[in-house]
Amino acid sequence: QVQLVESGGGLVQAGGSLRLSCAASGSIFSFTRMGWYRQAPGKQRELVATITSGGSTDYADSVKGRFAISRDNAKNTVYLQMNSLKPEDTAVYYCYADDVKWGALNDYWGQGTQVTVSS
Repeated sequence: QVQLVESGGGLVQAGGSLRLSCAASGSIFSFTRMGWYRQAPGKQRELVATITSGGSTDYADSVKGRFAISRDNAKNTVYLQMNSLKPEDTAVYYCYADDVKWGALNDYWGQGTQVTVSS
């Protein structure tokens, strides 16, 4: 059973920084893609950033230039460095991973960590 555990959320003032961590219960080598999604109150969950097993990254336009996703395979952990935070970044951030087994796509989610940016 794959488990993803996020940490690093909290309250920060606008312009500040936070680093989120997502620790997987096993090796992350098997994941095709890992990433972060977020959901603000009353809004749909949206993609923030992803990183493939080969290290290719992708970002939502709203966070480009401010956020950076990275992975440490030795620690089975994915990070999201968030700089120049804005109040509109306030949301619950979820770690995500997917893989393909026996031809089927499987997705895994963490429990979420709250990020609150005050103005």
